[in-house]
Amino acid sequence: MKKQNALRLTQAAMIAAIYVVLTYFINAFGLANGAIQVRISEALTILPIFTPAAIPGLFVGCLLSNILTGCMALDVVFGSLATLLGAIGTYLLRKTKFAFTLPPVVANTLIVPFVLRYVYGLEDAVWYLMVTVGIGEVISVCVLGMILKQVLWKHRHTIFKQNQ
Repeated sequence: MKKQNALRLTQAAMIAAIYVVLTYFINAFGLANGAIQVRISEALTILPIFTPAAIPGLFVGCLLSNILTGCMALDVVFGSLATLLGAIGTYLLRKTKFAFTLPPVVANTLIVPFVLRYVYGLEDAVWYLMVTVGIGEVISVCVLGMILKQVLWKHRHTIFKQNQ
């Protein structure tokens, strides 16, 4: 049991670290935050189909990313919660063929625009922000996430070991 806990903790930590690095990288191009965002790190939200350790890993990774990229406190909280809800939904839908990609898209499309509007005071209409954030999520999760899934799928038992 201790080995299993250590394995899950290590997997979660690695996922969090990769999320932070990818967000920090894409932030250099101005795409990690704002009305138009394509957070390539959100592609990692498909990882709960491989391991439940991805759920806390994604939450912590998003939390740290939001802090490190200078997000305001409410954005750190609600943006991270959107990723957490998306990761939980992905885990619950892990046995579906494509639907597992939808929870992160829906969670971020519904939550992040309100954060942008009311925390940062963006003058854009919430529906416009939903469209722009939603498009970025579709690109990150449904396109890049599916590519990531295909790449990892044949090595899933090696990369995401469940038992020692």
